Amino acid sequence: MLNEDKIKLMTGIAMFEKKEGRKISPANHRFRGDYISGHMLLGFFSYTVCFALCVSAWILYNSETLLNVADLEEIGDILKMGVVLYAVGLFLYLLITWLIYRKRYEYARRGVNVYLAKLKRLEKRYEYQSRSKELTKEDIRNDDTSRT
Repeated sequence: MLNEDKIKLMTGIAMFEKKEGRKISPANHRFRGDYISGHMLLGFFSYTVCFALCVSAWILYNSETLLNVADLEEIGDILKMGVVLYAVGLFLYLLITWLIYRKRYEYARRGVNVYLAKLKRLEKRYEYQSRSKELTKEDIRNDDTSRT
């Protein structure tokens, strides 16, 4: 016999897995620090590559001016400005990356807790059903032994 409550619960769990499965999977497989630091490391490399591409495009665009100036002091000032821009931009980018992925991990952790709560509820339903079946079997056995 089918139990409608268990069917509804299993359907709800399956729908939750389908909708939220990708979003909550990082919380199952990694610790928070590992998840965030991995994305920050990736952010560091992507920011560095993008900054290098932007600097190379700027150098190509302003190459005539840079070659005409050729004063070492001005080139040193430009390099210092570039290093400062890189450091400030990297700090801001990594801060934003940290905030975003911390929030995503917390969301995933809450989703895992909801998922586990639904599974525990389903497990309790199965335990209740199996206990009630065992009790009815014992009652039938007790009735059979009392008749003889």
